[in-house]
Amino acid sequence: MKLHHLRPAPGAHKKARRVGRGHGSGRGKTSGRGTKGSGARTTVPVWFEGGQMPLQRRIPKLGGFSNARFKVTYLPVNVESLNSFGSGATVTPESLRTAGLVRKSRGQVKILGRGDVTVALNVKAHAFSETAKAKITAAGGTVEVL
Repeated sequence: MKLHHLRPAPGAHKKARRVGRGHGSGRGKTSGRGTKGSGARTTVPVWFEGGQMPLQRRIPKLGGFSNARFKVTYLPVNVESLNSFGSGATVTPESLRTAGLVRKSRGQVKILGRGDVTVALNVKAHAFSETAKAKITAAGGTVEVL
């Protein structure tokens, strides 16, 4: 067997239809498209749905801009739960996570003012409520915003 003996599989090479080349060719004038109508003219647009209300007109317009993705959500911790730490201890977001007072590993911690503080603590957090600040400092502790 040699290269010049190789032939393509039957039906693999189909001759292109040569249309619009005179009456005698059998496909002259209208090129096998019939007369008039959308099929005789150029192709229908991809988005055309046959007269049905098109998708881009069925879907409502949505405008505007939202800052929701930039919103900072705090993980709340009340001052009453800080009593579990020893007197003079430094309370940080990491220590709150290890103590199980904050579940999520990521996120900013905010100390809220529900309950009372009985021990003096050095509290470091991302945010504090005014009542929480007052209660921690009244108990002899310090407040530091990270």
